[in-house]
Amino acid sequence: MLKRFYSELILYLANRVVARIPSHKFRLFFYRRVMGFDIGRKSYIFMDAWFDSKRGFKMGNNSVLNEKCRIDSRGGVEIGNNVSISAEVCILTSDHDPQSPQFKGRSDPVLIEDYAFIGTRAIVLRGVTVGRGAAVAAGSVVTKSVEPFSIVAGNPAREIGKRTTNLDYNIDYNRLFY
Repeated sequence: MLKRFYSELILYLANRVVARIPSHKFRLFFYRRVMGFDIGRKSYIFMDAWFDSKRGFKMGNNSVLNEKCRIDSRGGVEIGNNVSISAEVCILTSDHDPQSPQFKGRSDPVLIEDYAFIGTRAIVLRGVTVGRGAAVAAGSVVTKSVEPFSIVAGNPAREIGKRTTNLDYNIDYNRLFY
């Protein structure tokens, strides 16, 4: 009971207090040291990000998670290098089996590979891999893995184009109060 209380308290602090502090350095310190997240160099998590679990979250170098994103890290979320995740994106790793008489839960990790881009208010569902350099259009619902360098859009997301394969940039969203 005490362990559960502590765990719930940490999540409450992370989502209701720490996520609203306008100091990126403080938030990163909390996420790394208290939540146990592995966050790379020059990566940023903007204000009001919401996490469903301690641990289970890994983010590479030069990546950004914009404001008001929801990350369900219960099943594991891994974000590569130079990844841009826009505002209000929702990444879900767990759901319930609607065919189960007991409504059993199920979890699968989400992997977002290097140089991927996820547009505003997109939803990425459990078990999905967003391939290297892939782009997910704003508002899309990604139910299946996305091939490298593909551009997908819609609900459910479908390929609508290709990105160039010679991507060579470093994301740097070092903003003072986000």
